[in-house]
Amino acid sequence: MEQVQYHTIPVMKKPYLLILALTILSACSYSQDVIRLESCTNGSMNKQVDSLKDAYSKEGYELLKEASIKMESEFEMPVIVPLTQGSWYQFVFIGDYSSRLYEVRMYDWKERMVIFRQKRWGEIDGNVISYTYVPQFSEFHMMKPVQVNKQKKKNLCGYVMLFKRTAESAVGSVTTSAPQNVVE
Repeated sequence: MEQVQYHTIPVMKKPYLLILALTILSACSYSQDVIRLESCTNGSMNKQVDSLKDAYSKEGYELLKEASIKMESEFEMPVIVPLTQGSWYQFVFIGDYSSRLYEVRMYDWKERMVIFRQKRWGEIDGNVISYTYVPQFSEFHMMKPVQVNKQKKKNLCGYVMLFKRTAESAVGSVTTSAPQNVVE
């Protein structure tokens, strides 16, 4: 009869190494504050969203992306979108009515700021920032909306939309933007 040999696993002689490794792993997992996109609802904002969707669709834009986002006062909420060279885009950000300041900055892939818009409470459509953009290159762009609210620091509602001009409406706009007076 053969004897079976069992190998025993040596007990860690230095338990402080295990404790140190676990401490480092737990510290690394808690040290990264990740911005998570959370949705929110706001009845009066939904009316604005619906009317803007209707208005832009009548102007020849199709809705590509939209999201309601829960925001904090004075903190940017990055939104990354792929854009195609030469296409006409319409970006819209709607902030909470009670905020006092609204800003949107947009950056290209090389982190150059290509758009900066700011509005204050009390202006006509003060909580809505919209702008048209035609990218020079097909690449990702980052839109960073922010709003400042003195009463509510958290749980502010924001809404972002990305529209793209349809091919039919883009052709018409190119011909209307050509010079009318041509010298022969």
